[in-house]
Amino acid sequence: MKSDRLLSILLLLQARGRVPAHELAARLEVSVRTIYRDVEALSASGVPVYAERGRYGGIALLAGFRTDVTGLTADESRALFVLAAQGAHAALGLDSALASALRKVMAALPAPHRPAAEVTARRVLVDATRWKDGPSPDADLDALQDAVFTDRRLRLRYRHSGERAIRTYTVDPYGLVAKAGVWYLVADRRGLPRLFRADRVRSATVLDDPVRRRSGVELADVWEVLRRRVEERPAGVDVTVRVRRDRLDLFRRLMTPYLTELPDDEGEEGWVTAQLVFGEVAEVRQLLMFSDRLEVLTPPEVRAEVAAAAASVTDLYQRAGQGVEESPSSEGVL
Repeated sequence: MKSDRLLSILLLLQARGRVPAHELAARLEVSVRTIYRDVEALSASGVPVYAERGRYGGIALLAGFRTDVTGLTADESRALFVLAAQGAHAALGLDSALASALRKVMAALPAPHRPAAEVTARRVLVDATRWKDGPSPDADLDALQDAVFTDRRLRLRYRHSGERAIRTYTVDPYGLVAKAGVWYLVADRRGLPRLFRADRVRSATVLDDPVRRRSGVELADVWEVLRRRVEERPAGVDVTVRVRRDRLDLFRRLMTPYLTELPDDEGEEGWVTAQLVFGEVAEVRQLLMFSDRLEVLTPPEVRAEVAAAAASVTDLYQRAGQGVEESPSSEGVL
């Protein structure tokens, strides 16, 4: 609607200052001619807006002009309060800033929208952490934030999963991403996109050198590349298992990243068959967590791997048991 577009132009000009007409047209998905007509409509309604043509021209408001109109609809008002995911803001040290900002937004909302926003704040809670998340080192995001917001390079001392050695990298950060309660630094290293888990960063030093990002590439672009790289790994070892029906919910929850087909509830009585894929044979050892409530059916090499892992666990505890001396019993002592 034209009224929404006019308000969007007004708010963009307040936030950005002078904005080229072609940029406004692209943001609002209209023609440049439409933008100029909208500017004329704003001017006719009393808004001190003007257009400057030429290479360094654009559309701007007169210096000092501001409006208190928020332009928020009822749904937009509710959406702002749903955004208050406590975990993410706390990790960035912004919990108090968020609370203060929401109070200001509430005060600026049109009176008819305030009750809906207040109800949303009380009725919707966003918790980004996973169930039964085990203990993990706290991520120190201060230096990472500093580099991201000041556009500086970073020197990281970083420990990869499964390694004891700490490696040193110089990276060019694009930004920070929180996924399922875990923070990641998205950065280029030697011009290639890399993902660094924040809680594996042992130390981070902000360098004086300006960041060297690839031209025209934004955080969302790099994240999409890295996300697909993780989620669309080539197929490895196809595995067929059967799971006891009383462990099916737990199995689905823990094995979701490896499932290629949802378990079929119409399996033999007491058992359900499922298909999984693992990157390599050694990864199947995690299936031992289900003990005798899960059996690998195929392929033979995976059955052998799980059997060998079970045998090694049995051997470990048998040897430990043989080394424990029995305490002498005494009659009459409870």
